[in-house]
Amino acid sequence: MAAKLKGRDFLALADYKPEEIRYLIDLAIELKRKQKAGEVYQPLKGKTLGMIFEKSSTRTRVSFEVGMYQLGGHALFLSKNDLQLGRGETVWDTAQTMSRYLDGIMIRTYAHRTVIELARGATVPVINGLTDYAHPCQVLADYQTVLEHKGRLEGLKIAYIGDGNNMVHSLLIGAAKLGMHMSVASPEGYEPDEALVKQAKEIGSQTGSVIEVFRDPQEAASQADVLYTDVWASMGQEDEQKEREIAFANYQVNEELVRYAKNDYVFMHCLPAHRGEEVSEGIIDGKHSIIFDEAENRLHAQKAIMAATM
Repeated sequence: MAAKLKGRDFLALADYKPEEIRYLIDLAIELKRKQKAGEVYQPLKGKTLGMIFEKSSTRTRVSFEVGMYQLGGHALFLSKNDLQLGRGETVWDTAQTMSRYLDGIMIRTYAHRTVIELARGATVPVINGLTDYAHPCQVLADYQTVLEHKGRLEGLKIAYIGDGNNMVHSLLIGAAKLGMHMSVASPEGYEPDEALVKQAKEIGSQTGSVIEVFRDPQEAASQADVLYTDVWASMGQEDEQKEREIAFANYQVNEELVRYAKNDYVFMHCLPAHRGEEVSEGIIDGKHSIIFDEAENRLHAQKAIMAATM
């Protein structure tokens, strides 16, 4: 399997077969075990990752930089102000040039087409650290965390309550690929991309996954093994904050909503979180919350992606 992934881009989970996604999750768990045991594992010794940030980040930057160091390599932080991209150089020219210096490129940006263009121009692996359409690194870590806590993925139900954004897009594709069931509840006008939902359902028809989209959060949360939410206004949507607060008022994950999930449900959030907004403090800081295990696993999942592709 490792040989098949060498040199591959990691832009979206839809590009990977179910067995390849599961391989990366299993590799992440093994790399986590090695790190906890103090075992030195440096397959990327002497290699360099360029990290392009057009969107700021806490978890993405720290986890990629630390992960690259632990794998024996070096990571360069490159903001948009550090690159000629900010002065009009084409993505293609940037990709071609950086490929002469680097062994891999990670980019966290707005438009998904930017990542696609970068990958087309690059001759080294490109990793999608986040776009407005997808967040595959986060979801790989998410499903690693679910596997660690639940002991399996196939047949589990994950319920996502909130904005139909990049997080839910990657969660849907990942769930469908891994044979998980997933339900989404979003207010009118904030649903996940219709074509992507159709794609997830088509994948699910082959893996036994059931994908459902509801308006009612209680219906979506019914008998869920995992409850997941995200901020109501993502980065770049700050001017919509008040409008979104009104639209999402009935979509908070709180003590009333979790009663519809299974008794042993786990709560997840990709962070940063707005306590008291999309989730009550009692839930995010309660005994069912696994948000910091989830955050930690960004490190291990991304190490798996880098080790496999670079």
